[in-house]
Amino acid sequence: MRKIIALYFSLLCAFPLLAQEGKSAFDFLQLPNSVRAAALGGTNISIIENDLSLINQNPAFLGQEMDLSLAAGYLSYVADIGMGNIAFAKALGERSAWGVGFIYSNYGKMQETTDESTIIGNLNASDICGNIFFSRDLTDKIRGGVTAKFIYSNYAYNTSIGVGVDLGLSYYNRNNSLSIGITGKNLGRQVKAYESELISLPWEIQLGLSQKLAHAPIRYSITGVQLNRWPFYNLQGGKDAFATTLLKHFVFGVEFILSDNFWIGLGYNVKRSADLHLNDGNKFGGFSVGAGLKVKAFSFGCSLGQYHPSATSLMFNISTSLVEMRL
Repeated sequence: MRKIIALYFSLLCAFPLLAQEGKSAFDFLQLPNSVRAAALGGTNISIIENDLSLINQNPAFLGQEMDLSLAAGYLSYVADIGMGNIAFAKALGERSAWGVGFIYSNYGKMQETTDESTIIGNLNASDICGNIFFSRDLTDKIRGGVTAKFIYSNYAYNTSIGVGVDLGLSYYNRNNSLSIGITGKNLGRQVKAYESELISLPWEIQLGLSQKLAHAPIRYSITGVQLNRWPFYNLQGGKDAFATTLLKHFVFGVEFILSDNFWIGLGYNVKRSADLHLNDGNKFGGFSVGAGLKVKAFSFGCSLGQYHPSATSLMFNISTSLVEMRL
């Protein structure tokens, strides 16, 4: 019975619309933790903003400008499944910064039953990931960053532990408002399996570009995802055509930066759109929208996106700078 329950939780938490075809652990790590990234299609590793919530996208986003910053967010995923996150950052000298953060997923309570369907109690399932961030300016235009991840899962009677890292680089040219990012995400594996087999984290390589237009308050982003693999498969097990596969490796986003304190973002994730369509999701699957507002030392954000065919997910972020609060 316990193995059946563990399998059920594993399937519930596998996030099939986000996971790669293949076996991986802790797929909750693929959900966005930033309203801005969620609004721009769920993934963005290239925009340059003083937004601490973005460091889970690319550790090279962390910088001295985020000294004494604090950010928190919550994603209402589907049903009573939710994910919260919190992060804190501190400057370290003139060219470096460090930070700590946590991501927590709770999958609600479920009834435990016998093989005869007799209810004998409740079961809980949750994931937690503790992060340590570090970044350093390598040149005036290039910054590098690393995130160390320590992951713990508790699904009913089964637990698992994993370790991993994110590696990132960020290039920013202020003269032409061009930024480029590259990351290797979730590089690692379980060190304690749910049962016997140790499996890898949902690792991937991403490459992104963002460009702000010279004479309009618009910035567009193009992000290549899952670049460590090429083919995708449909529900019948066949490989997608070349053009379809190529498009599924891209996420598109556009921002309308109406002022230093207000932005609106739109995004389109090609693979998510295709997956949701195959799983009878609504016609807006793959699209996302969000907005952010800064009031004095506080920034607020909200986004809408669909990551599962049965629900549209709402996400909130709030962040502040203790340095600005002192002024």
